[in-house]
Amino acid sequence: MRDFDEHNITQAVIDRFAATPDPRLKRVMTSLVSHLHDFIRDIEPSFAEWQAAVGYLTRTGQMCDDKRQEFILLSDTLGASMLVDAINHRMPAGATETTVLGPFFIDGAAAFANGADLAKGVEGETLFVEATVMSAAGAPLAGATVDVWQSDAEGFYDVQRPERDEHALRGRLRTDAAGKIWFRTIQPAAYPIPYDGPVGDMLRATNRHPWRPAHVHFMIAAAGYETLVTHVFVAGDEYLDSDAVFGVKNSLVTEFTRHQSGTLPDGAPIATPWRHLSYQFGLKPSADKGAKHD
Repeated sequence: MRDFDEHNITQAVIDRFAATPDPRLKRVMTSLVSHLHDFIRDIEPSFAEWQAAVGYLTRTGQMCDDKRQEFILLSDTLGASMLVDAINHRMPAGATETTVLGPFFIDGAAAFANGADLAKGVEGETLFVEATVMSAAGAPLAGATVDVWQSDAEGFYDVQRPERDEHALRGRLRTDAAGKIWFRTIQPAAYPIPYDGPVGDMLRATNRHPWRPAHVHFMIAAAGYETLVTHVFVAGDEYLDSDAVFGVKNSLVTEFTRHQSGTLPDGAPIATPWRHLSYQFGLKPSADKGAKHD
């Protein structure tokens, strides 16, 4: 076939994938071409606009390295990451909703016993965290591993603090026989996603801000259950309704209750104001039919 025009070129390109041996790849490429061509027909870009778009994607790729993934940031800020997350995590009743992993997770964080202080000397208002890990059916899950990480009081993660010689405000704990963990840390703060690159250019051009509401990250794994990746957000944060990466869900917003002084839940006295977070997580059974779960 020759003489391609705006009406016949889409089917011509799709036909070229007819012999693709992998059926999933064939479906993906067919859909990609179909939607891409419809998008082009919809906006009718000029040559200058198309060159600018190619240049933007080129700069996005050039911004990526082993410490920063600008394409993931672009996916996040366009809502694509949360859409993929939602499609892959349709949760049953009793299971905690998921949200994006984010760029600051570190695999193999230090292990801590329950009751430990994860702040490691980082200054801020004391936050005492208690969490219970349950099955979606309500049974406590003993021995589950719980990774936690968060920003400091100024909105920075430890990996953004080159002056620090060790990690802080992150760690791995294990639930006790009642499915519980507890630890001390500090109250997290809202923070901006990196906006000194192409994603920041897009946010400024569209009059959007780069801020995320304050939260604590949790990743929870237990045998027989899907690993849960989620946040718990601070109720009342000014960015809950405009999170730059669309990660907020009502079920994940809760009070980080403030107390003036007194005694922490573990019995330790405290003379300064402190916060208390108590949250219950429910895990979805694994799709593995051979897995044993409650």
